[in-house]
Amino acid sequence: EVQLQASGGGLVQTGGSLRLSCAASGFTFDDYEIGWFRQAPGKEREGVSCFSSSDGSTDYVDSVKGRFTISSDNAKNTVYLQMSSLKPEDTGVYYCAAGRVCGLGIPEAWHYGMDYWGKGTQVTVSS
Repeated sequence: EVQLQASGGGLVQTGGSLRLSCAASGFTFDDYEIGWFRQAPGKEREGVSCFSSSDGSTDYVDSVKGRFTISSDNAKNTVYLQMSSLKPEDTGVYYCAAGRVCGLGIPEAWHYGMDYWGKGTQVTVSS
């Protein structure tokens, strides 16, 4: 059974940091790309960052470039999203997902390439 477990969300002040974790199981980690997505109330789900374990390539939505870093521990089948210099507009439910293709097209369309989704973790950035 494929499982993706996101954790690490919380409440943080503007400028603060959080590290999200996505623990994956039930599939061959190297065969899939892992993505982080977020959805704020009343807004579309948006791709945030992608990671390909096969070649280590990464992708980010423009709004988080320079502030967020995606990485993985392949031995633990876990992908991390280090979020720094957080802003109120980063608030939302963050989901991790696995799929054959991540980061294709506009960030609002990245989810089309994902096959498996985990439950989200809430990130709230207070002003």
